[in-house]
Amino acid sequence: MIITFAGRAGSGKSTIARAIAEKFNYKHFSGGDFRGQLATERGMTIDELNELAKKEDWTDTEVDKKIENIGKTEDNFVLDSWTAWHFIPNSVKIFLDVDLKVSAKRIFENQRPDEAHKNTVEEVLEMITKRMNDSAARYKRLYNIDIYNMKNYDLVLDTTNLTPDQSLQKVLEFVQSKK
Repeated sequence: MIITFAGRAGSGKSTIARAIAEKFNYKHFSGGDFRGQLATERGMTIDELNELAKKEDWTDTEVDKKIENIGKTEDNFVLDSWTAWHFIPNSVKIFLDVDLKVSAKRIFENQRPDEAHKNTVEEVLEMITKRMNDSAARYKRLYNIDIYNMKNYDLVLDTTNLTPDQSLQKVLEFVQSKK
């Protein structure tokens, strides 16, 4: 079984994807980690890479080719990425949603080392809103896909008022129903 996750920043997609992979003893891959590695290898933050992505398609296509290849060569894995549902169409596709103010608070409290540090929740909200809009525009331009079209997903779960354990339980029940 292949399970792909997409979702808004701070929705818990990486956390839930890792937990699902662990529950089923599956490999876990992350498009965000792939992009973070790409940025780090080039001495950039993820935001600098995303700015470059407005002009340089390789910043996305390199990662997306890796995702597509994993989908063709691996089985029994979990992958979180904005585009995984598109490049691995035979997967169980899950989208985790969240209120953006809650998202910003979650991200502020757990900032990543490959992102520029933000001093306030409001700065994080501005950053993630810009990133989400830019990403949606890039994927529309590159692949003519709408990452926010909920019809692309088998399960859409709003995690705003759920604990990580509650979110995990709901996703786990859904995935088990697909086995």
